[in-house]
Amino acid sequence: MILQLSSGLGPVECRAAVGGICRSLMKEFPDMEMITCTNGEVPGSFSSVLLSSDMDISMLRGTMEWICKSSYRPGHKRKNWFIDASIIPEAQEIDDKLNESDIRIEKFHSGGPGGQNVNKVETGIRVIHIPTGITVSSTRERSQYMNKQDALRKLSAVLKQMNTDEKDRQKSDAWSKHAQIVRGNPVRIYEGENFKLTFCKKTEIFLV
Repeated sequence: MILQLSSGLGPVECRAAVGGICRSLMKEFPDMEMITCTNGEVPGSFSSVLLSSDMDISMLRGTMEWICKSSYRPGHKRKNWFIDASIIPEAQEIDDKLNESDIRIEKFHSGGPGGQNVNKVETGIRVIHIPTGITVSSTRERSQYMNKQDALRKLSAVLKQMNTDEKDRQKSDAWSKHAQIVRGNPVRIYEGENFKLTFCKKTEIFLV
């Protein structure tokens, strides 16, 4: 499954929230990996990020809240920051419109559990979509071929989602609606600079 975290039109703190929650989720879900992102203006922040996992992460869909006083604007009274988490349908087959002339494939060293294959075999694959500049990567599989197919599936899913968003924007002023984040009823709440998970709606339990 592909999860998109977005700060929408929120301020710098929301982009910092995307970065912090992204890192927390990658620790929580061992197989989760970042496939592409749009960097924010401060280190470690993102305006949006796409994450991939083989696990069922549909329970992460919704609004996530970060409770923390702003370190970027110390005098600011607000301490509740919200981001959007959406599930993007992953393509089952490579889009026929994904022409080989539009992509560049790079190989890189990929280490397995316990450091296996580190600096020995180039199994990681990075695919760059030249027209858009979108970059996705895959290190999940043990062979270059399988990682290439995985990366191409992810790229196809991202491009299809972009096409869908573009059509929506043409039909109506969907971009502004897409960027609106529901502030309230979060599926998860994180607190502090360390992004400690304190509430998970799946269990309706506040975590200590």
